[in-house]
Amino acid sequence: MSRFTRARRRTLVATAAAAALALVLGGCSSGDDGKETSGASGKSGGAFPVSVRSALGTAEIKKQPERVVTLGQGSAETAIALGHTPVGIESYEWGSDRTGYLPWIHEAVKKRGEKLPTQFKGGEDIDFEAITELEPDVILAPWSGITQKQYDILKDIAPTVAYPDLAWSTDWDQQIDIIAKALGQPDDGKKLIAQVEKRLSDAAATRPDYKKYTFSYIYTSGPGTLGVFKPEEQRVKMVSSLGLTVDPVVNTFKETKGTDSALIGLESAEKLKDSTLVFTFYTDDKTRKEIEAQPLYAAIPAVRSGAVVASKDNSFVTASSIINPLTVPWVIDRYLPLIDKAVEAADGARG
Repeated sequence: MSRFTRARRRTLVATAAAAALALVLGGCSSGDDGKETSGASGKSGGAFPVSVRSALGTAEIKKQPERVVTLGQGSAETAIALGHTPVGIESYEWGSDRTGYLPWIHEAVKKRGEKLPTQFKGGEDIDFEAITELEPDVILAPWSGITQKQYDILKDIAPTVAYPDLAWSTDWDQQIDIIAKALGQPDDGKKLIAQVEKRLSDAAATRPDYKKYTFSYIYTSGPGTLGVFKPEEQRVKMVSSLGLTVDPVVNTFKETKGTDSALIGLESAEKLKDSTLVFTFYTDDKTRKEIEAQPLYAAIPAVRSGAVVASKDNSFVTASSIINPLTVPWVIDRYLPLIDKAVEAADGARG
C-alpha cells in the first residue's frame, strides 16, 4: 500500500499514495449512462507513425496499437474511454473490490461486453514476463514510477510511453493528451478532457455554497507525522473543482520535490486552524484510531468538530485520488453526500 501522491498521487498512489502518498502518499457511476466516457470514437486510425517523448526515452509507435498494456495509475481508464480496452493492466489490490478489479474499470469493460484485462504485478517488481506474454503493441505509463532500468526493459518488449518530467508528476489532463496522441486520437483526448471538466463543474453548480468553505487535504505516515497535499495534487484538484477553496496556508508549506505535498510535522497541526473542512484517508481502522488519539491532531478545529471527509472504502479513496474519464463519474455522486455531512458539522460547530 505504498504507492499514493504526485508520487502515488502520483497513488493514489491512496495508499501508495496513501502510504506512499504519505511518503512521497468508471465504468460509470451507478445510474450513469456512460456518455461522459464514450465520446471517443476508439481505434480511429489516426496518422502514424507517432513519436512520444518522455523523460526516459522516445516511443516510436509505427501503426495503430491493437494490444495495449498499462502501468501506473489512470492510463487504463483513459485508454478504455478512448475505445481501447487494455489486454493487460498493473494490478492495484488496495483499491480493488470483490471482483479483484478497480470497480470503475470492471464496470466499464463488462458494460461493453469485453474481456477484462489480465492483471500483473507492477511497482518495484514489474512482472516483465507477464507483459511479454501479452504481446503488447504499446505500453502506456505516463503517470507511473517506472525507472530508467525498467523502461529500458519495457521498450524492448514494445514502444513504451513514460512520464514527460518526473515520476508520478504528470497532470491528469496532460496524461489524457499523451495517451490520446499515442493511440492516434488527439482530438478525442481533448474531448475527454472537456467532458471531465464539465462533469466536475456541473457537480459544483449543484453546491454553490461550497465556495464559502476552505479545506486542507492531509495525510499521515503514522503517529507523529502530518503532511498536506498541495493545490495541484489530483485529489485536491478534484475537491477544489467541486467549489471548495484550498486553505491559503497550504501554499506556505514547502513542497517535497516531486510529490505535490509537504511534510509539515504534527507540531504544525495548529497551522490548519482556518481550514473549515479536512479531507484525509487512513490505511486501516487501527491506524485511524492511533492518529485521532494524538492530542495535537485531535485539536485541529475541523477534526474536533467532526468536519472531516474520510471514507473507509478503499475503492472510493482510490477513485477520489485520481482524475480521469472513468473515476470522476464513478466517484462524484458518492463524494457529495460525504462533503455535505462535513459541511453540516462545520456549520454546527460555528453555532
